[in-house]
Amino acid sequence: MKSAGWLWLAALALLPWIAQAGDATAFELIKEGNRYVGEQAKDRVVQIRSEKSIGSLTPNIWWVVYYDSTASLKAVEVKFGAGKMMDVKRPFRLLEPISGADSPMDREKLKIDSDQAIKTATAEPLLEKLTIKATKLKLEHAKDSGPVWRVTLWAAKLNKPNSDVDIGTVTLSAETGKVIKSDLHINRVD
Repeated sequence: MKSAGWLWLAALALLPWIAQAGDATAFELIKEGNRYVGEQAKDRVVQIRSEKSIGSLTPNIWWVVYYDSTASLKAVEVKFGAGKMMDVKRPFRLLEPISGADSPMDREKLKIDSDQAIKTATAEPLLEKLTIKATKLKLEHAKDSGPVWRVTLWAAKLNKPNSDVDIGTVTLSAETGKVIKSDLHINRVD
């Protein structure tokens, strides 16, 4: 009977860790996605994007796009849900070669992970009095800044706190974490 009590306490201690297991960061998903792409594509990330988060600030649906020299449009995409692989496909990325968004990002410049990007974006002084309800992230090339995170934010409406509204995007460097641009429209919460 004593051992059952210890097992119960151990399970309770592990519960917070188990609950967060589905909240993988974008950089953790790069490593996980490497398992589902060919050797020629491993760690050659072109873009990472998420869906709008639900029930927390951390999205749980993500796509990691890798550069794949063997693919006709040079990309392979791995979709994740709650940290688990859901799909692998070769997306139609016809315009990316024109804009330069088809080349892999320099992994040495990817220092700010998605969780840190969310913290930085939600810490913007303009958001201090708002209740941020959801985020949507995109890691991509920027012409002059190197890789950047674009964090779109949703806040609770003032007259309907259970409803949320898109209040804009904060763009920050994936290398330094410095906010490059803050395009926020807090008047939308009215």
